[in-house]
Amino acid sequence: MFIKQITIEVLETEEELKEAFPIVQELRGHLDEQQFLALVQESQVKHQYQMLALYYKGKIAAVIGFKPMITLYYGRFVWICDLVTTTDERSKGFGDMLLSYVEDWAKERHYQAVALSSGLQRTDAHRFYEEKMGYDSVSYVFKKDL
Repeated sequence: MFIKQITIEVLETEEELKEAFPIVQELRGHLDEQQFLALVQESQVKHQYQMLALYYKGKIAAVIGFKPMITLYYGRFVWICDLVTTTDERSKGFGDMLLSYVEDWAKERHYQAVALSSGLQRTDAHRFYEEKMGYDSVSYVFKKDL
């Protein structure tokens, strides 16, 4: 059965994070492994960032990174920082499973919402978030490099 071949685990050790790096790099190609490790580890300490991996047949097939936040706009919510399924394993429902897992995690801890941003060019991802997962497009995200 398909479900028995799937587990979702929190990635905590440097070794576990290194195993996830090739999948994350499909989304975050601008990072090398050392930058990735440094950013994840700092964010874990400073921002309660968590990275989860979905294992399929014993290998990481998808990764999600998230952190709890508080703002005046959303109140207490969870921000999805990263969500990626490796190219070979897409369209199997793994993104849905990870996002649903984080939504359940947030509900259990009494957060009011889950939010994320997605690059303007990622129209397939937008369709997934809006049509399959029930997310609303509520704002643009603006960025200025310094």
